[in-house]
Amino acid sequence: MTQRFNHITATQRATIRTFSATGSLSRRTLLKGLGAAVALPVLDSMLATHSLGVAAEKAAAAGKDIPIRLAFVSQPNGVIPSAWFPKTPGADFELVESLEALAPLKSDLIVISGLAQDNGRAKGDGPGDHARSAASLLTGAHPRKTAGANIKVGMSADQWVASKIGHLTRIPSLEVGIEPGRSSGNCDSGYSCAYSNTISWKSESTPMAKEINPRLVFERLFGGEENNPEARAKRAAYRKSVLDVVAGDAAKLKEKLGQTDRQKLDEYFTSVREIETRIEQAETQAKNNRPDFEIPKGIPKDGREHLRLMYDLMTVAFRTDSTRVITCMTANEGSNKTYPLVGVNEGHHELSHHRNEADKIEKLKKIDKFQMEQFAYFLQQLKSVKEGEGTLLDHCLVMFGNGLGDGNAHSHHNLPIILAGRGSGSVKPGRYLKLENETPLNDLFLSLFDRMGAPTDSFGDSKGRFKEIDV
Repeated sequence: MTQRFNHITATQRATIRTFSATGSLSRRTLLKGLGAAVALPVLDSMLATHSLGVAAEKAAAAGKDIPIRLAFVSQPNGVIPSAWFPKTPGADFELVESLEALAPLKSDLIVISGLAQDNGRAKGDGPGDHARSAASLLTGAHPRKTAGANIKVGMSADQWVASKIGHLTRIPSLEVGIEPGRSSGNCDSGYSCAYSNTISWKSESTPMAKEINPRLVFERLFGGEENNPEARAKRAAYRKSVLDVVAGDAAKLKEKLGQTDRQKLDEYFTSVREIETRIEQAETQAKNNRPDFEIPKGIPKDGREHLRLMYDLMTVAFRTDSTRVITCMTANEGSNKTYPLVGVNEGHHELSHHRNEADKIEKLKKIDKFQMEQFAYFLQQLKSVKEGEGTLLDHCLVMFGNGLGDGNAHSHHNLPIILAGRGSGSVKPGRYLKLENETPLNDLFLSLFDRMGAPTDSFGDSKGRFKEIDV
């Protein structure tokens, strides 16, 4: 039996008719069919001036009609500072041991030392530095010490931006991670698990649950706004990929595009199909190697593949302008996961209390290197996408960070922070900034907010804009 899957909506027909008449295509164009919705990448034909709100208007006024995207990526348990921070500040810095994987991207990033998140400290509340470091990382607020339902910290930086510009995209913000988490119970010395397992907070008492299953992230991005389970099941029954579902409409659209845009569309569709195939392969592998307990569907057994799939999905989400705000936890704070892929079979958290034992420090360096290799992969994916006169990475602001500096000391100063991307030309990368200790991390957030079109006068213990990143 054959069946056509090209049920384009009246809105989409109108969009394509408008494009035919004006030569301008909306960034919100979706190809739809049978419960699937495929957003388009930014094409040259979309770059005419549109009124999309404060953020886009500011970019257009600066001669840029491409939105800036913002991502926060977190790593738990601190780092080994001596193997993380460069020795010499300025543009002539050299990436040291833990950051070597970022060498090809040196000109696209800023390594920053001296930043602090003061509200991660105890302030009379005793132990619980891991929970406080995650809770305060993006909120700049001190969490209430409780393992009950009366959790309280503050709105996080990502959610502040989403509250101001989230209406411009299909998905206001996307929260992903690698480890499952609980929102209740005691996870760290009397602190709720919500603090350790979340860095994104919609309000002072509402953590944003992260998604760790690549399949569910994929379906959120491409499963249609209605996300209809019946339609998804029907599509699966016909064994059609998302791109097969919208193939008819894609072909019609390509007839209207120029050569450059047709090539971009082909490259984008190829990348989406590759991600979908890898997710299906991960599910098949899980079924074929199933032990006595249930394996979560769609989550690869290989930790590297799991994280890279998430980074690929984040890239696609930004590429299609499906969202402009993403947070990613590479592991929960205080995580004791192992890293056998790099020869580390002991738990990360246990190793972080190394007491200056050389063998433990070497294993922690291996974990830091692993995280940087995957982060470098993410940045390379962003950089591989051509957008306007530059790349997708050029139009991003990506902060990689940790709420603890030295995991052994549980310090909340000299945090390991990297800022990648150019923010559409508003950031000058290719530098190591060595600041005075206790410079508020929240100052950096103020400057990021400005670039995202979500300005505010203060955030947490901020003292002023972080002008050091300015061009």
